[in-house]
Amino acid sequence: MSSDLDQLTQSLARNLKRWRGERGYTLDALAARAGVSRGMIIQIEQARTNPSVGTTVKLADALGVSITTLLDHEQGPQVRVVSGDQGVRMWSTEAGSHATLLVSADERGPFELWQWVLMPGEASVSDPHPAGTFELLHVTAGELTLVVDGIAHAVPTGSSVSFEANAPHAYRNEGEVPVEMTMAAQIPPAN
Repeated sequence: MSSDLDQLTQSLARNLKRWRGERGYTLDALAARAGVSRGMIIQIEQARTNPSVGTTVKLADALGVSITTLLDHEQGPQVRVVSGDQGVRMWSTEAGSHATLLVSADERGPFELWQWVLMPGEASVSDPHPAGTFELLHVTAGELTLVVDGIAHAVPTGSSVSFEANAPHAYRNEGEVPVEMTMAAQIPPAN
């Protein structure tokens, strides 16, 4: 497991430097855009730290690329089949909740497909994404409580929801059974 983590840390270091260079951002400019300290960006680019998912999302959003692109920018053919065991688990808790990035594309801005499991009583909170970021969710088990800008919305099994994710939002399981859902996120390209 540690070798996988080391590989992710190395890929993130290499790719963050590459994309920051392609965008023409100084360390200070990227820090300001992402809301991440200059020191943290330096540590990531030198592969001296494994940043949190939140930090990685902020950097990807600021660069206008997907998390997958930051972790591994290998450009393959137009069709890319990703087997189930190749998804990248980006968030998990001891109780068993987890979010896995299944596949993504970067045409016209990052577009990501996620699989989520939220155990009873657990939640995942997200900072606002850039304006124009949309999320689509489809609940396949349990009932999701989606909170967008402080307003809760019940999304039962078999239901779907879409929203602009430029406000604080959270996914909560207030029920007795695990919530399972698929999420697609479309992020606008960086200006």
